[in-house]
Amino acid sequence: MRRVTTRPPSFPEATPNVALNPQPGLRWQVTCGDAGHWRTGIYSPGEASAAAVAELEWHDCPELFLLLSGRVSLLLADGAALRELPLEPGKPVLVTAPHCGFCPDGPHTGTAFVVERDSFDTEYRLPREWLS
Repeated sequence: MRRVTTRPPSFPEATPNVALNPQPGLRWQVTCGDAGHWRTGIYSPGEASAAAVAELEWHDCPELFLLLSGRVSLLLADGAALRELPLEPGKPVLVTAPHCGFCPDGPHTGTAFVVERDSFDTEYRLPREWLS
């Protein structure tokens, strides 16, 4: 298990009222935020299947995912089992469970928009270690 602490300001400066330009092919890019409140990011996992997921992360606060393009599924630790949750266009998902994403069509072929707090703690463990 490992732990990571995120504290404000945890995002880059962004010029208001102009388009942000995230780089393609990166797993996680924090794009902007409001110090002490929220931050946003673009998520495009490199894993192509649930079996390729090495660890799940759990935040001490909820996180919102919204599919932007391609296909992204989340692997969730749900009590005594792992389950896959495919993201659907236009249907945000509020995640509180240990999770990790993957792109079923290949590395970085899907992209999700993520909203999370600007201050939180994250715990990482092997998927089986989250099961009760």
